[in-house]
Amino acid sequence: MAVTFSDLHTESGLKSLNEFLVGKSYISGDQISKDDIKVYGAVLKKPGGDFPNASKWYETVSSQLASSFPGKAVGVSICGKTAAAAPVEAAPAAGDDDDDLDLFGDETEEDKKAAEEREKAKKASSKKKESGKSSVLMDVKPWDDETDMVELEKAVRSVEMPGLFWGASKLVPVGYGIKKLQIMLTIVDDLVSVDSLIEERLTVEPCNEYVQSCDIVAFNKI
Repeated sequence: MAVTFSDLHTESGLKSLNEFLVGKSYISGDQISKDDIKVYGAVLKKPGGDFPNASKWYETVSSQLASSFPGKAVGVSICGKTAAAAPVEAAPAAGDDDDDLDLFGDETEEDKKAAEEREKAKKASSKKKESGKSSVLMDVKPWDDETDMVELEKAVRSVEMPGLFWGASKLVPVGYGIKKLQIMLTIVDDLVSVDSLIEERLTVEPCNEYVQSCDIVAFNKI
């Protein structure tokens, strides 16, 4: 249920606040809330001894606010006529248009949605877009029948780069005692170029000690 205070800059207003705080430590619930901050902002200074409940509440809120703002204060005075405090809601409805003093700000449903959208956009921009993948079947040919095929396969699999995943392999007879290595690999399209893999990694040192050439047998999008 909404609670309304008015004229908190006057004795009558402080009296109503003092009576409301009988047996209470805070405006709403058992810990400080935005309701306390609103009312605190409307009270010009610490209530006097005639308002013990309000005075104790004011000290409590002041203490908690001080711990949240550790900077050294020199003290300020506000001059001029002070407007009456606006109604305070114990449980503010989402989306209310509230121009009252609020040090921490009321968060409406629109604010929450906007914050969520900003967070999603931030995550989307920071997270690398996942690209498509392809499955490749490659023939790797040795120089001759004397090439050590075990070492050839080790050399091929030693090539590592982001987005490259070596798979199953087998030796396939070619003729004249020569065998070729037939090997599966999966690549992330945006990260690996098969042509570059062959030209810049598999057919140059140190792999070219065993690898004479490479051919793409099959290339399929996953």
